[in-house]
Amino acid sequence: MFTQDRDQLRRYYVSCWQKQQSGATLDALEQQVAEVIAEHPEYHALLTNEDKALGREYAPEDGETNPFLHMSLHLGLQEQVVTDRPAGIREVYQQMIARHGVHEAEHQMMQYLIESLWLAQRNQSAPDEKVYMEGLRGLLQD
Repeated sequence: MFTQDRDQLRRYYVSCWQKQQSGATLDALEQQVAEVIAEHPEYHALLTNEDKALGREYAPEDGETNPFLHMSLHLGLQEQVVTDRPAGIREVYQQMIARHGVHEAEHQMMQYLIESLWLAQRNQSAPDEKVYMEGLRGLLQD
């Protein structure tokens, strides 16, 4: 799944969803992707049409959310939690899901992941884990 090729990544999502819908056996990563997709019924129709999934552009200036980016952020956050990197994210995640449930907790935390990635890109640097964790811990203060 880890690729720079946009269409290959999109095909992987479509494949995971199709396999899940048909009852086929999924490997661990395919299962994780299918679970993220299942939490987003607004993307189901898109993922049943490979041509539509591959051909669509999502322009932020048009107010559109890229569903593939959105789902990838869920997966990235989940990977951070599993590895507890940055250190402490697993604890924040557990507290957030206790308050909001898994899906909403991930959406709130993803806002800081997006900001961290955007700042790193803008500054042409690695993401600042300290600032990222400060933002995430701030969610617990609300």
